[in-house]
Amino acid sequence: MRNKAITHPAQVLGVSLIEMVVFIVVVSIALLALVGVYRQATITNVDPIVRIQALETAQSLLDEILSLKYSESTPTGGIPACTLCDDTPDSNMNDVDDYRNWSDTPYAGYARSVTVETNAANTIKLVTVRVTTPRGETILLAAERANF
Repeated sequence: MRNKAITHPAQVLGVSLIEMVVFIVVVSIALLALVGVYRQATITNVDPIVRIQALETAQSLLDEILSLKYSESTPTGGIPACTLCDDTPDSNMNDVDDYRNWSDTPYAGYARSVTVETNAANTIKLVTVRVTTPRGETILLAAERANF
């Protein structure tokens, strides 16, 4: 049997006011979530580039320091190891200790500093390079240089 309430095809078409309001509310909530994600992505878009720049700056300086002699009194080639090591920093920058408490600004907004710590037996030096980015983040790289 046919339903007598719907007799004309035009009565089946369209949506009610309540359905339209619910649709607008659901779409608005989804749109707010998408705009929030887009906003966060826009704000942090440059961060990876800044971090990579700081990391490369720190790594290049650390490599440069580790390629130097352990001490001023270490012979060329590093063998034999120095027994009375001279750990005094000087201006010739030819050994690890010359970078003790050294700092510079390699790029605008970046600050780079170095600390060198020697163990009690004077056989290992811990070299730490710290780079501060323009946003205030700190990238820290450390390595040990042995007396050989």
